[in-house]
Amino acid sequence: MPITNYEKLRSLLAELFQLDQADLDFGIYRIMNQKRDEILRFLDKDLLPQVQASFAHYLSDDQEHIKAGLDKAIEQANKLGVDPEQVPMVRELRARYGQGPDLIALENEVFSELYSFFRRYYNNGDFISQRRYKEGVYAIPYEGEEVKLHWANADQYYVKTSEYFRDYTFKLPSDRRVHFKLAEAATEQNNNKPQNGDRRFILCGENPIQEENGELVIRFEYRMDEEKHSQAVLTEAAVAAILNASGFDEWHRELASPVPTEKNKNRTLLEKRLADYTARNTFDYFIHKDLGGFLRRELDFYIKNEIVHLDDIENESVPRVEQYLSKIKVIRQIAHKIIAFLAQIEDFQKKLWLKKKFVIETNYCITLDRVPEELYPEIAANDAQREEWVRLFAISDINAGSVIGEATKIFMETVVGYSKPLSTEFLKANRYLSVDTRFFALSFKNRLLTAMEDFDDRCDGVLVHSENYQGLRLLQNRYHGRVNCIYIDPPYNTDAGPISYKNGYRSSSWMSMIHDRLIVSRKLLTDDGVLCATIDDYQQKELHFLLETVFGADALAVLVQRELDKSPLPIRERLASGKSEFGKACGKL
Repeated sequence: MPITNYEKLRSLLAELFQLDQADLDFGIYRIMNQKRDEILRFLDKDLLPQVQASFAHYLSDDQEHIKAGLDKAIEQANKLGVDPEQVPMVRELRARYGQGPDLIALENEVFSELYSFFRRYYNNGDFISQRRYKEGVYAIPYEGEEVKLHWANADQYYVKTSEYFRDYTFKLPSDRRVHFKLAEAATEQNNNKPQNGDRRFILCGENPIQEENGELVIRFEYRMDEEKHSQAVLTEAAVAAILNASGFDEWHRELASPVPTEKNKNRTLLEKRLADYTARNTFDYFIHKDLGGFLRRELDFYIKNEIVHLDDIENESVPRVEQYLSKIKVIRQIAHKIIAFLAQIEDFQKKLWLKKKFVIETNYCITLDRVPEELYPEIAANDAQREEWVRLFAISDINAGSVIGEATKIFMETVVGYSKPLSTEFLKANRYLSVDTRFFALSFKNRLLTAMEDFDDRCDGVLVHSENYQGLRLLQNRYHGRVNCIYIDPPYNTDAGPISYKNGYRSSSWMSMIHDRLIVSRKLLTDDGVLCATIDDYQQKELHFLLETVFGADALAVLVQRELDKSPLPIRERLASGKSEFGKACGKL
């Protein structure tokens, strides 16, 4: 039996509302689950009746128009002395008044148009402008700017900047649970991309499948694939291995149940779930800044450009035009209700993203000369701090009675030998060693900070370990308009390390990430502050546009010096000598 337009629309909306992930119990999915019943009630019980009720209302108006036209035609026929039933207009209007429009056909048209609209603007979890003026031609929103560079994700927040890993759980039709768990993951360090290729989700080599407490657990590793297979190939291999594993026949029957798509007629439930799991861990994603406004604007454009046909209106009778407009009204009413649901979910995600994050831990590095000596015994007894000094400053090489070199004279007043544990005399002799409060209890940290007067003024540096956008927002109040210089080294987005985004908008994704962070950074600068950026050829023109947009063309001197490290002169000399445009722009730093 062929799928109806209503069923197609409902299936698409279930995807938009992420109802297939309702079993997930973390993050935004907890909020989604709270609204799940309301959304399902709308899809299953309210959507179809509301369309029918809307048409019933407009159909009554159409019938009134037809009845008025019929009465007028009969009156004119009587005035002319003609039998009204012999007048073709009277017979046509009477027939139309008796049967009315085809309600089922109108409903199918509405569901078809709604499906086409939301399918066009929704792409793998994000809503992106797809204004089609005509086949193969797109209309770009334009507000009269002198220069407008449009990028697909311009009105979205770039959210994910590195991999995150969570176990993935879903229910089978029998209500039994299946868990995908990550047994081991090799992740990037310090935002450095892997040098030997991309990491993949690979089924564990030892005991990948186990049944625990009536639930199936499937374990994966996230690492380099020596044979450099694509994730799709590895996923296919994992599906085959899982379904062919012995001892899990009851699970296999449900996992192998068909969940076909237009492109993959043989897709199984296991393949679908595994594809979802690998995708959500490796793709970057976005949150729309104003999803409701965006979809309502695009809906109006879609209706005016692809549903309203002026030739049809011009050549139709008034009643038919009224019926035509009735269909458009119903499409707008139903679409606005769907948009309202989508906007509520997206706006909540936006609030979570923009909400200033809690500082989960704060530590201080303070040189011993600023620490009260009554705290020295506790510091000297701390093995973790001692080991850190040994690693960073090689204090274990300091021996009592050793010869004091010129550099040592600067660093130490007297030579006191290293020992385990350290002595308070050693600390007094090395008063520029830095105490790191992360190695001490909270009570020690509180006593240390309390003992220091004008602590905020004495702090001469702040290091924030955070997602960069959230870190910049955290600094807004304290450092607004107080920063003299900002240096940024954004990812170059080269072939060796491009941003991996699901719709292939490589530069667009990069621009959205940089643009929001530049806007926040701008608020930190003083009026005469300087921002320096490094970049290579891959995104140089995009960075130039973004800096010009945020700071203005007049404030923009020279943006970048590419490949500074390849210069025949050291960077410091180039800046000081002013032999490059970059040096002229940034020499005052």
